[in-house]
Amino acid sequence: MALMWAAVYHGPRDVRFEEVPRPEPASGEVLVRVHGCGLSGLDAAEFVQGPKMYPLESRHPMTGHSGPIIPGHEFAGRVEDVGEYVATEFRKGELVVCGAGLWCGICAQCRAGRPSICVWQAVMGIHRNGGLAEFVSVPAHILFRTEPYMMCPDVAPLAHPMAVAVHAMRRARPQDNEDALVIGSGGIGTFLTYALVQRGARVLAVDLSSERLAVARKLGAEATIRANNADAIRAELQKRGVVPTLVFEVTGSDAGFETALALVEPGGTIVTVGIASHRVNLDARRVTLKELAIVGTNGVIVDEDIPEAMRLLTIDQTLWNDVAPTAIPLEKVVDDGLLPMVEGRAKRIKTLVDPSITAARPTVMVAPATESA
Repeated sequence: MALMWAAVYHGPRDVRFEEVPRPEPASGEVLVRVHGCGLSGLDAAEFVQGPKMYPLESRHPMTGHSGPIIPGHEFAGRVEDVGEYVATEFRKGELVVCGAGLWCGICAQCRAGRPSICVWQAVMGIHRNGGLAEFVSVPAHILFRTEPYMMCPDVAPLAHPMAVAVHAMRRARPQDNEDALVIGSGGIGTFLTYALVQRGARVLAVDLSSERLAVARKLGAEATIRANNADAIRAELQKRGVVPTLVFEVTGSDAGFETALALVEPGGTIVTVGIASHRVNLDARRVTLKELAIVGTNGVIVDEDIPEAMRLLTIDQTLWNDVAPTAIPLEKVVDDGLLPMVEGRAKRIKTLVDPSITAARPTVMVAPATESA
């Protein structure tokens, strides 16, 4: 039996670097050799507070997974092998992006074109083994070729978080030149800023980190505000004559949601992107009197959001050097990846994990001369 190295979640603060059986591609699946896998806020939250979403003790109804799991839903890699009955002709060695989301196709939400809220929804790396491993077997229909986009291998793992941002933006339906406030310039907030700018919105980014705000400016934010309370942010908005009719709350915190409610203009829209760890008190009176719309957003619609994310990322691939400047080895996923995130000392906006290396390396984000570069 062939073995591989993987990061395996066994419980709260218990992610182990260990050898596990290398998967074989099932019918309709493709075996991918992982080139890079991003760590998300959800990975960090499950590491500390989980399992909330990982099916550690009960079998997931769609995937059938139960027990220790390999996390990682933001990944890309190269085709290693192809199972039976795969309709698309994948070439061994070609670079592919994983859309991560899985859906049933038959429930009412799927039939309505909303598979991101499928009744049986599952996600690679959350409800079945994911990309924090040397190899992962992936349903072929959620893999996307990078060749049409001339995508750099180190940019490819950013497609999924960008797709989350794209989906959130589409849920908001921004208008040309609309003032959009993005509260939180972390992973998704950074991609959201860029997506909104490319859509034609005027974006103001809010965060406490001057380094993250500098990146937001490079990605097109019209202004940035370093503050952590509604009064300070409001004062800055008034100086600039900005009236935000669209507010994205990306932190998932009580303070972030309260700030969004306080700052959005009457008749405006709040999009809740960050996933709160507990129930948040809602000032329903303010929502009613200001005639606000509160819009939720969950994951991605794979077939729509991933291609658009890939297009956005490859407009200028050098932009992402500051977002994910370093790739770390798989065996350092806890010490150099998850722990800095949960302890608030992460230096990178997005941490990439490369299972093929034994020491950290700088990422290379330029347009390749050919797909196989």
